[in-house]
Amino acid sequence: MTALIYHADYLKHKTGFMHPEHEGRLVAIIGHLRQTKLWDVLFHVIPTPAETKWILKVHTQAHLKYIKEMCERGTALLDQGDTHVCKESYEVALLAVGGVIAGIDAVMSGRVKNAFCAVRPPGHHAEGGRAMGFCLFNNVAVGARYVQKEYGIVRVAILDWDVHHGNGTQEIFYADPTVLYLSTHQYPYYPGTGGAEER
Repeated sequence: MTALIYHADYLKHKTGFMHPEHEGRLVAIIGHLRQTKLWDVLFHVIPTPAETKWILKVHTQAHLKYIKEMCERGTALLDQGDTHVCKESYEVALLAVGGVIAGIDAVMSGRVKNAFCAVRPPGHHAEGGRAMGFCLFNNVAVGARYVQKEYGIVRVAILDWDVHHGNGTQEIFYADPTVLYLSTHQYPYYPGTGGAEER
């Protein structure tokens, strides 16, 4: 059985009119699952926000504080480009990480064989100390550390397929022999990293 990790509060992360990473992405996914009846055969998991101690396994304290404070202030843009947020974005980002953790728990407990985490904001561009590319916290990186620390898994492999390179996940684990990060992407699309020599 496959778990679906989803929470309606993911739609509260508002990025603005016509932004490519908006709540319509999840509305479309959930709508399709309901329409095709896949919704009825999935094991539904309602996540809770991640504890900040797990965020701090891959992100700096300064980064966590920055995201929290900028969202509380109502700042609309976290970087020079396209990482838009609203007042609710910090809490939603904790819930997104919590979704990945909930998926891991469902698999590791044996309740399901695999999990699909329909979460937002996304994460693979978020570096240890920097938000970028629509991403606040690196959900999968936190998940990798969580499964290592909570379940004693020594080695983790992350396979990332996207048109863009997951520079944040690579940056976090580049010197860590316990996490293998593999990315398929179009180079040199945004963010311009992920060349063949980066091994």
